[in-house]
Amino acid sequence: MMQNTVTEEIPLDPLANKTGDIWHVFLKGNFEDMLYGYRFDGKFSPEKGHYFDSSRIVLDPYAKAVISRGEFGVLGPDDNCWPQMAGMIPAAQDEFDWEGDLPLKYPQKDLVIYEMHVRGFTRHESSRTEFPGTYLATVEKLDHLKELGVNCIELMPCHEFNELEYFSYNSVLGDYKMNFWGYSTVNYFSPMTRYSSAGTHNCGRDAIHEFKFLVREAHKRGIEVIMDVVFNHTAEGNEKGPILSFRGVDNSVYYMLAPKGEFYNYSGCGNTFNCNHPIVRQFLLDCLRYWVIEMHVDGFRFDLASIMTRGSSLWDPVNVFGNPIEGDLLTTGTPLGSPPLIDMISNDPILREVKLIAEAWDAGGLYQVGTFPHWQIWSEWNGKYRDTVRQFIKGTDGFSGAFAECLCGSPNLYQEGGRKPWNSINFVCAHDGFTLADLVTYNNKNNLANGEDNNDGENHNNSWNCGQEGEFASVSVKKLRKRQMCNFFLCLMVSQGVPMIYMGDEYGHTKGGNNNTYCHDNYINYFRWDKKEESSSDFYRFCCLMTKFRHECESLGLNDFPTAERLKWHGHNPGVPDWSETSRFVAFTLMDSAKGEIYVAFNANHLPVIIALPERPGYRWEPLVDTSKPAPYDFLSSDVPGRDTAIKQYAHFLDANLYPMHSYSSIILILSPDENA
Repeated sequence: MMQNTVTEEIPLDPLANKTGDIWHVFLKGNFEDMLYGYRFDGKFSPEKGHYFDSSRIVLDPYAKAVISRGEFGVLGPDDNCWPQMAGMIPAAQDEFDWEGDLPLKYPQKDLVIYEMHVRGFTRHESSRTEFPGTYLATVEKLDHLKELGVNCIELMPCHEFNELEYFSYNSVLGDYKMNFWGYSTVNYFSPMTRYSSAGTHNCGRDAIHEFKFLVREAHKRGIEVIMDVVFNHTAEGNEKGPILSFRGVDNSVYYMLAPKGEFYNYSGCGNTFNCNHPIVRQFLLDCLRYWVIEMHVDGFRFDLASIMTRGSSLWDPVNVFGNPIEGDLLTTGTPLGSPPLIDMISNDPILREVKLIAEAWDAGGLYQVGTFPHWQIWSEWNGKYRDTVRQFIKGTDGFSGAFAECLCGSPNLYQEGGRKPWNSINFVCAHDGFTLADLVTYNNKNNLANGEDNNDGENHNNSWNCGQEGEFASVSVKKLRKRQMCNFFLCLMVSQGVPMIYMGDEYGHTKGGNNNTYCHDNYINYFRWDKKEESSSDFYRFCCLMTKFRHECESLGLNDFPTAERLKWHGHNPGVPDWSETSRFVAFTLMDSAKGEIYVAFNANHLPVIIALPERPGYRWEPLVDTSKPAPYDFLSSDVPGRDTAIKQYAHFLDANLYPMHSYSSIILILSPDENA
C-alpha cells in the first residue's frame, strides 16, 4: 500500500529551472521505481477558473505508470474512496520482449469486433484462470475469441481510473457500488494498475508489462486490440470534484469553462475536456502515439467523440492588463467544421495508420452519425443501425426500407460525400443498454439493483419480450426468444459494414433486464464461462458458424456499397420487393466469389409464409441456415448428423422453387448445381 509520505521535496526556481514555457530539473542518482508528484503554486479562485493549491500533491498527466491502492475495490485501513495517486518511473531494465511483434493491419472491412471488459471477462470463478479479472487471465481466454471468429477486441477503458469513485453501500444487493466500467479517467498514459496480477504488491511496471503481453499474445492469434478511450471528461468532475491532476496543473487549460468558472458539461459527467486547446490537443496526440508506438495497440474507439469536435475554451477571465474580459471571447463548445484535434490525428503519420472509431454524439445533443469529420480515416458507431434493426426484427411496421439500408451498410448515411460501408460499425447491443438475451426478454428496464429507484438508464430500448416479461416464461416463448437472438446475430453478420459483438451475447448472457450496469462488480457484469460451456448453449455454436460464414464470403465485407449487378431485392416473389408501410419481409440475393449466389430472407411477421425463390436453370437452392429449426439444424454445417436427410425434407418445396418460412425467422440458402437437371 502506498503511504502518503513525502521523502524529499525539490522547489523549482523560475530563473534556474524554466526556459520559455518549459520547467525542468536535473536529478542525479538512481531513480528507478521512484514515486513522484507535483505541487503547483498559484491563485485558488474557482470563479476565475483557477484551482492552484500548493498543499496538494497532484499526479503528472504524462506519468507512464500510476500506483495507489493494491487490490481492485478493496479499501485499506488508511484508505478512502479517493486515494493518493503517484506517478512512477519504471525501471529501465524491465524492457519488454515483443518477440518481433508487428501490427496486423487488417482492412477495416474485414473486422469482426468484440467489445469486452478486462475484469468482467474472467472475474467469475467459472473462468478457472490463475489470476481472474486481469490482463493475464484475458490471455488465457483468447482462444475462445479465436473460436468465435473475432479478429479484433475493443477493450473497455483500461486507463488508470478509480473504481471506488461511486463507492457506497447498495442495500438492494447488499454490496457496494463501484465504477466498474471505468469511464472516468485519472491518467491517460498508464494502464489500469489493478488489472495486473500483482495484487497488493502492485507496481506500475507490472501493469505495463502485462498489458503489452496481452497485446502481443492477441496478435499471435490474429486478433487486433483497440482501446476505448475517454477523452471527453476526466474523474475530477465539476467544481465539487477532487483535485487529482489536470485541475491542479491548470484547470483553465484542461477544461471547458464558462465566464464565471463553471464547468461546461457536454459529457454529462460534470466536466468537459478542453480537447481543441493547443496544449490539450498536443497532450492527446502524444498519448495516442504512445499507446501505438510503445504499447502496440491497433486503434482506438473514442467515447462521446463529438466533444472532440467542439471549440475550445481559450480564455483567462483577466487579460494581461488586469482588466476583466467580456463578451463572446468566453463562448466555448461550438461545433467546428474542421476541428484541430481531429485534423491532427487524421494527418499524423502514426495515427492515420490505425483504426479510429468515433462514438459520434455527446450528452450535449451534438449527433454526428454519418457526418463525423475525416471519413477517409474515421468510422463511427452506427446507433441508427442498432435502432432500426431492433425495430424491424421485433416486427414493427414501417421499417422494411430502413432495414434494407442497414443490410447495405447504411448508404443513406454514408454514401453521399464518398463514405464507405466500413465507416459504419454495426451493433445491436453494447455495454450501455440491454444484452442480446435481455433485448428479447424484457419490454422494460429493471435497474432496481443500481439503487436509484429505476430512474437511471434508457427508457426506450426498442425491445420485445416475445410475449412474457422476464426470464421465467413458457417453453414456446423461450423458443421464440432464441430464434430472435439468432435473427439479430444473422442480420449483424450479413450486413455490409463492420459487425461488433458485445461480450457474453454469444452465449446469451443476461443482466436481469438491467440496461445500465456501470456500478456492479459482480455476477451481473461477469462473463459466465459455465453458461457458455453448457451443452444446451447451442446459440454459441450458431454464432461461431455465422462469423465463420461471414469470413468465407467476400461479398459480406465489401469495400463499397453493393450495386444492382451484385445485389437484388425480393419479396414473397422474386424481384418484387415490398417496401410498403406494413411490410415485415425483406429478402435479397448476393453474388459471392466463394459461395456463388446467396439468398437471405427475414420474415418479421407473426404469420408464416411460403416464398417463391429466384429461378436459376441448372441449379437448385440448398438450405444452409433457418433460425426456426432446432439446433443443430438451424445451421446445416457439414458436420451435422443426418444433414443430407434434413435437406431432403425440403425437397418437395425446393423442387417447386419454394421455401416455407416460419414467423419471426430468417434463412440463408446457397445455390448448388442441380444433379437432376
